[in-house]
Amino acid sequence: MFGTNGVRGIINNDMTCDLALQMGKAIGTFFKGDVAVASDTRVSAPMLRSALYSGLMAVGCNIIDLGVIPTPAIQYYVKTHASVAGGVMITASHNPPEFNGIKCIDFDGTEMPREKEEVIEDFYSKSIECKEWNELGRISKYSNAGSDYVDAVLAKVDVDAIKAAKLTAVVDCANGAACSTAPLLMEKLGIRAITLNANEQGDFPGHPSEPTEENLKDLSCLVKSAGADFGVAHDGDADRAVFVTNTGAYVPGEKSLSLIAKTVISSLGGGKVVTPVSSSSMVEEVVKSVGGSLIYTAVGSPIVARRMIQENSPFGGEENGGLIFADHQYCRDGAMTIAKMAECIVRFGPLQDQIDQLPVYYVEKRKVTCPNNRKDDLINNIVEKYAEGNRIDRTDGLKILFDDGGWVLLRPSGTEPIFRIYSESKDKELSASRGIEFEQEVLSFLEGIGKA
Repeated sequence: MFGTNGVRGIINNDMTCDLALQMGKAIGTFFKGDVAVASDTRVSAPMLRSALYSGLMAVGCNIIDLGVIPTPAIQYYVKTHASVAGGVMITASHNPPEFNGIKCIDFDGTEMPREKEEVIEDFYSKSIECKEWNELGRISKYSNAGSDYVDAVLAKVDVDAIKAAKLTAVVDCANGAACSTAPLLMEKLGIRAITLNANEQGDFPGHPSEPTEENLKDLSCLVKSAGADFGVAHDGDADRAVFVTNTGAYVPGEKSLSLIAKTVISSLGGGKVVTPVSSSSMVEEVVKSVGGSLIYTAVGSPIVARRMIQENSPFGGEENGGLIFADHQYCRDGAMTIAKMAECIVRFGPLQDQIDQLPVYYVEKRKVTCPNNRKDDLINNIVEKYAEGNRIDRTDGLKILFDDGGWVLLRPSGTEPIFRIYSESKDKELSASRGIEFEQEVLSFLEGIGKA
């Protein structure tokens, strides 16, 4: 049931009240204590929350209702309240509004590790005994979790320097969970903020909640017309932040990851950066240039975060704008990413100038619809064709590393019936041609299955 980031599905199709009710019972049986719950702004959030609450209370769990806040805000709350056994975030992150999901948060504020999710799944599959009427759980509300979280972010950056710079930023809240916290963060940093899509609307009327270049055209235009120092956009639950430079240029996630990794590692005089195998080689080149080293993992922020803990790594993240700062908390953190980027601009100059100094890599990204039950067969088929003469990395999906420094990664999505294809090279045409080549390999394999 649990994918890369929680249980997700289409409302009243595979994500139903019955599922949320039983999931509440299973989660409550696992936690055996007080549970913090929050959600993003999706239209279906109240429906799922009500069913989840019924399940949690039925097995005796008290609920602390935190309202609509970013995922990292509930994670910070759980981390800093020892009396709370864990948390649940109702969100489908960047997925379209017809989706929603249930994400479990461990006692330390990190996303639930796979082995604990499997225990919850086991409870879910069984009949769960409910408590007597006088042992049922109760609900209390706490309305300051968002502001507490913002204050914690401020404690990790040079607020005085940022205030003195008198920056202007355009902030796209994506009609999501950042609608209250992002403007508050800007105000407390002394940044003049021009907001977009800053009202809570769960059908995401401003643009789809995935912060892609196509979806952020309004942001880019407004940054240019306002003469802002930078623009930033969140996804639906605000654990990610994607940037636009002072010239209005979209900043791909691998570039913001590289830039902030360079800043963090150089300030520490070295250290390990953890990132998935899908990240650009740009990150490794930049980190090594300032005396750091890179550790690759499978895709997924919980995996990255837990490897950071194991390796005592100060920084890590994914190329989708989800960055993790160990001195704050081991989870993707959109607000911290904004604050660190503002600090970076104050220290090292205009964002566009810094981006222009990064090494150039060309990344081709494609995706193909693929039934979940055919994904393993597809991987094995590609291995047979390309293993000879190339280095193979099976950390997550299949990564083929070529002698010219380029690579191709074929990775099954953990949340959707699709296969993602990444191709990278310092040669733009080679990156594109390999992307096309491997997309055709996938399509030919799937077509062959259909004919069979």
